[in-house]
Amino acid sequence: MNILRRPFRYRNDNIVFILIGINILVYIAELFFKNSQLITRLSMIPLAVVQRRWIWQFVTYMFVHDPNSIAHILFNMFALFMFGRQVEWKMGSSEFLLYYLLTGTLAGVFSFFVYIFTGNPVVFLMGASGAIFAVQLAFAAFFPDSIMYLWGILPLRAPVMVLGFTAVEIFLMVTGFGGNVAHATHLAGFGFGWLYFIVRFGINPWRAMRR
Repeated sequence: MNILRRPFRYRNDNIVFILIGINILVYIAELFFKNSQLITRLSMIPLAVVQRRWIWQFVTYMFVHDPNSIAHILFNMFALFMFGRQVEWKMGSSEFLLYYLLTGTLAGVFSFFVYIFTGNPVVFLMGASGAIFAVQLAFAAFFPDSIMYLWGILPLRAPVMVLGFTAVEIFLMVTGFGGNVAHATHLAGFGFGWLYFIVRFGINPWRAMRR
């Protein structure tokens, strides 16, 4: 069997709740130690990665959220809760954890090169959105007939909503209307999630969403 497709033993350990708990604990620490170096050390700052070799930031940025905007962490954790539980149940906890951390880390690495080549080496990249976009893709591929309610009102099939969100991200990135939101990171998480499905599962997400 191809080692890249060797399955993990199935377990359901509620990793989603552990990830949410870690994010909340880090956010509380940010609020409690406002003047500390916590955010600087855990966010992904391209210049710090290059000059100080803080390569752990490719992973830790996923667990840091803007302390001045509670909506940042609330929306991300709500999305992780809504989509992540079903995806973890389908994948199994070990596979889900690998998927979440790998797509999020690769999204961080991709963003690093984007910021370096566009002349933004001191930007602070933070938030779980890159990995969560990958989780949303997985949800749409595994559960294409699921109905989601946009703004709690408009019923849409999961693939329509997820691909719609992705199209909006592309539009905002191209037009610059999104402000300081890391749209490239979101799209990178989506893209690496897509590649994960092809390489790891031998599944074309597009075909899975259309079935």
